[in-house]
Amino acid sequence: MSEAKVEKLISILRDMEECSVAVSGGVDSMTLSFLAHRELGSRATMVHAISPAVPKEATERVSFYAQKEGWNLRVVNAGEMSNEDYLANPVNRCYFCKSSLYGTINNLDAGNVISGTNMDDLSDFRPGLLAAKESRVRHPFVEAGISKAELRQIAADFKLADLAQLPSSPCLASRVQTGIRINARDLGLIERIETFVRSQVVATNIRCRLVDEGFRIEIDQPIFDAISEQEKSDLIGSISHAVADIGDHEQILIAAYRQGSAFNRIATWK
Repeated sequence: MSEAKVEKLISILRDMEECSVAVSGGVDSMTLSFLAHRELGSRATMVHAISPAVPKEATERVSFYAQKEGWNLRVVNAGEMSNEDYLANPVNRCYFCKSSLYGTINNLDAGNVISGTNMDDLSDFRPGLLAAKESRVRHPFVEAGISKAELRQIAADFKLADLAQLPSSPCLASRVQTGIRINARDLGLIERIETFVRSQVVATNIRCRLVDEGFRIEIDQPIFDAISEQEKSDLIGSISHAVADIGDHEQILIAAYRQGSAFNRIATWK
């Protein structure tokens, strides 16, 4: 990565009189928050939204860094769980979530709203980018031409090793198959199941997805292939025992990890 990109990123942040960073707890927004605070100090406000769709681990990470680095942190409820369009879980669900989030942040009137969107995100299907455009959100990493890999390198260069190595982990609602209604109970189960499986299986990518057949646990292909059928059966039994709220009618499946496998691009667009 060229030094010119980093210099441009720093220049973009310095030129802002004040800003509000939408910080989810992932590597992108956390790295941006670190840099925004480094350049703007108290003129940078980190805004973290809590909801049943946000993993507790992400909220804890944001809180830890805010205390450690002295961030000006605001914790908000963006209210997406009261939005029927969002709860219906259409193909553009993220649009409704981000609209609620950015609207809430704009109401704080704390300067430019900025996000951790990077160049790689532009080549993916991201309805949330439309919401960002409508809310005049800026994307400093995009403006500086920085990719995901380069973003991770920046985190490493600033001695943020824990962030640089952080696996991607989208919101819990992304684990629900398109068209299946979003509700707090299912999101809570997804998080608890996924957390339990992570305590039992060592893998970079572990997802619990809610699909038509039930709760499907996805594990990196090499790990999945190495686990015997008996071990898979034992894991399912352990999950059922550990997460007692799973109903008898709700099936648990084990499969190889596929990125975005709960997303149905052909589903209804609201």
